[in-house]
Amino acid sequence: MHQSSPDVVTFGESMALFMPQEHKALERAATLEQGFGGAESNVAIGLARLGCSVGWFGALGNDPFARMIVKTLRGEGVDVSRVKFSDEAPTGMMFREQVAGRLAVHYYRKHSAASRMTPEELDADYIRGAKLLHITGITTALSESAKQTVLRAVQIAKEAGIKICFDPNLRLKLWSIEEAREVLLPLAEEADYFLPGWDELKLLYQTDDFEEVKAKLKQLKAVTVIKGLGDTTVVLDNGEEVSVPFYPAEKVVDTVGAGDGFCAGFLAGVMKGMTPVEAVGLASINGSLVVQMRGDWEALPEWSAVEQRMSSKAWVER
Repeated sequence: MHQSSPDVVTFGESMALFMPQEHKALERAATLEQGFGGAESNVAIGLARLGCSVGWFGALGNDPFARMIVKTLRGEGVDVSRVKFSDEAPTGMMFREQVAGRLAVHYYRKHSAASRMTPEELDADYIRGAKLLHITGITTALSESAKQTVLRAVQIAKEAGIKICFDPNLRLKLWSIEEAREVLLPLAEEADYFLPGWDELKLLYQTDDFEEVKAKLKQLKAVTVIKGLGDTTVVLDNGEEVSVPFYPAEKVVDTVGAGDGFCAGFLAGVMKGMTPVEAVGLASINGSLVVQMRGDWEALPEWSAVEQRMSSKAWVER
């Protein structure tokens, strides 16, 4: 099978998602809406909608949820030719509800097919043929073998001169901050693009002193994009520091997936040849559009919608 790789390749766990309609609690809901979500597949859909060539792979169960996920991704224009299906383990699931105005997520992902991913299953040529590999810290938290799979993918990409984008996506439900530090900080050192949130950096570097954190980040070779520092995004590129204001959202409906939308926008900008600061401008628009609709990836915008806002004079630097 001599299929050329897409420009961006990413992988991780996607799970079936169930949530009650509107703002009901799970225990009182008679029906649930079915969908799916996963940080990396969200980013892949976001990239495809912005006109980029992208592939996602992961391990899923041999079950109806896996078929829904793969069909949807394929329909969105994401290459899913390297997805593996397991007869031994199921597709992970998550249930989401609003409790007292706050979002609660219940995961059923222990022993899922994705947690059993191994480095041997990677298609090295598929990664080598890409221009960029995107990874998140979530996959490294799933299991030892999933972590080794990410590390091996990074090694393959580095040896082939492929750029690496790393979003730490710190999930303290999956592991302790101590465990996370041991894995995520070395990965940041391997990355060409590092996309942490300010809250994540405070936990990873054990300080809320911006100058201290910045000194650490400046030791990395990566272009670092710090999300959520007040209402700006800070870009650290080769010792230069630029603050980009948030693109305002008219109304916030659902913040889930905003970070993935931001990441997809940033990577699309990079793939379109923009500077990191220009790419953050695109990422901010993308993120702001995502929070205005419900769902993990459903609200990710098409390129035409973003382009219109980029060129519109309505968004003045302020």
